[in-house]
Amino acid sequence: MPAPVTGLRSRANGTWDVETPHGTIHTNKVLNACGFWAHEVGRLAGIELPLVPIHHQYMVTTTIPEVKALSREIPVLRDLDGSYYLRQEKDGLLVGPYESPDKMRMCDEWVTKNVPEGFGMELFEPDLNRIEKELNSAMEMVPCLQHGEIKNVTSGPITYAPENVPLIGPFLNLPNYFVAVGFGYGIIHAGGVGRYIADWMIDGEPSYDLIECDPNRHSPSWITKQYVFDKARESYGLNNLLGHPKEERWAGRPTSRVSGVYQTLLDRGAEMGFHAGWEQPNWFSLNGDERGYTPSFRRTNWFKPVGREVEAVLTQAGIIDLTPFGKIEIHGNDAAKFVDHICANFLPKVGCTNISHMLTPKGRVYSELTVSRTAGKCFLCLTGSGSELHDLRWMEEKKIAGQFDVEFRNLTDEVACLGIAGPRSRELLGKVTSEDVSHEAFPFMTHKQINVSDVAVTAIRISYTGELGWELYHAKSDTLRLYTALLQAGEQYGVIDFGTYAMGSMRIEKGFRAWGADMNMDTNPFEAGLGSFIKLGKKANFIGKEAVKKIKEEGLKRHLMFLMVDTAENGPDPEGNETIWYNNEVIGNTTSGSYGYQVKNSIAFGYLPVHISEGTTVQVELLGERRNAVVQKMAPVVHEGAR
Repeated sequence: MPAPVTGLRSRANGTWDVETPHGTIHTNKVLNACGFWAHEVGRLAGIELPLVPIHHQYMVTTTIPEVKALSREIPVLRDLDGSYYLRQEKDGLLVGPYESPDKMRMCDEWVTKNVPEGFGMELFEPDLNRIEKELNSAMEMVPCLQHGEIKNVTSGPITYAPENVPLIGPFLNLPNYFVAVGFGYGIIHAGGVGRYIADWMIDGEPSYDLIECDPNRHSPSWITKQYVFDKARESYGLNNLLGHPKEERWAGRPTSRVSGVYQTLLDRGAEMGFHAGWEQPNWFSLNGDERGYTPSFRRTNWFKPVGREVEAVLTQAGIIDLTPFGKIEIHGNDAAKFVDHICANFLPKVGCTNISHMLTPKGRVYSELTVSRTAGKCFLCLTGSGSELHDLRWMEEKKIAGQFDVEFRNLTDEVACLGIAGPRSRELLGKVTSEDVSHEAFPFMTHKQINVSDVAVTAIRISYTGELGWELYHAKSDTLRLYTALLQAGEQYGVIDFGTYAMGSMRIEKGFRAWGADMNMDTNPFEAGLGSFIKLGKKANFIGKEAVKKIKEEGLKRHLMFLMVDTAENGPDPEGNETIWYNNEVIGNTTSGSYGYQVKNSIAFGYLPVHISEGTTVQVELLGERRNAVVQKMAPVVHEGAR
């Protein structure tokens, strides 16, 4: 008997009432895995999911003699140039094209309104004219396709998230509400996703890391229906495009998430990247540089300008827009007790800052936070741009589970940040503030409320570059004024703008890990080299404490090591996820990499078995070629805080 869901009500204890025409079902958890009905089901719970159904067509032929004569089934063929996939279907062939963005059709009215009443297993009217170009490409690639007649053409809805990456996991502000939606390739994902989401619902954490599929990656503060439509159209039309490292896709940009110096930075040559809705400079092209991005798997037009930025930061000072950082304030009577519970490090003292990690019950790294204690009952937690709601959801969940008297304020959109870094950054800051910024008065990993050229700032002495520097947090409306003051004061010190490419290179040279790459829910903190941040001796029974104790007692099977990679003169440089070989066997993978401008060598982090020790030569596979890499336990450059 059909039982359509007509209502969803969350109870105070986190359980749910699922309303149907035949009565109400009370359940502990709800999973929205409703395909193109996901919008309607989401709205019943008060959320708007960033999804849109798209018309997708595929054609099946009658018997083709050449196919019938085969002794075994052919593999699936995917032609990136022709933009289609092709596989055997009985004695014929099936061809599924992805037409260009200007020809595709989208069910946007299903989002702005609703799925048509009664629509279920129905299909759309085929339109072969839209896919004529791709079908001709398929017949050129597989000539016997011309010998078959069209048996049927199927045209139906497939649901796309903006980047064609599904939404899988628990949803923010809806305890025990999970989603598994937005699967642009359909039922092929069913088995793996079913197991993944079941593990999370039963165990309270996923069995492995799929941060790319975080359902909270699109903040309601910036995502719009038009963005979803524009980005999904781009993603579908470019589905078979051959991608390149560092490539940007521009549909739907910019969103409302731009800093107060967005246009100023563009005017100064900023080449923007996209981070959780934010525009942030990757690098800067100055007079004589080639603007934009030249696609390549090797070093291309950004390489020398990034080197120029690194050199300036290492010898003088630079300014970087760090506004995309996630910023969460935790306050309340139980604030200290709560932070002590969710973080494995000691609590910082008032006025101090530390690096802390939120672990899962199984002892894996859920997140990395920069924690500043601004008052006895108030903490400012900073996280990566892509982790903003990922971390906030975890905090909300643990608050409810432990009944902590705390509140959260998500300051990400109202508080901006400019970073300054380099050996002359102290002189620069001292010129625009009356505060004593000497090392004795303003030590590493401390913070103060100061005025910088009449702008109220929370200044933290820290820099992800590993050089002397400060992060200056302030009201978003003051960013242009603060930036202008810093730039003018820095003229005599040779201050320049720098972007995330330069920062990424410098942080790897210093051995700074990045959450989501070098550590995540696939790793425990000890194998990631984070042991100094895990305080097993502290009194608080922090989440994951017993698990990491056991991990430490049992010993490690692998560890994160630094690699000096021997590459060709023009690269390619490692980016992460490259295969690592030793004695003709695959033994691990890189997690992040870059060219190290200070050490003048390609560099990377990689997970290796513990028997692979420092000084061993392994091979990193780059563009199909195995390049020698020397294993090092420590990063080659000491960061400023340890000098």
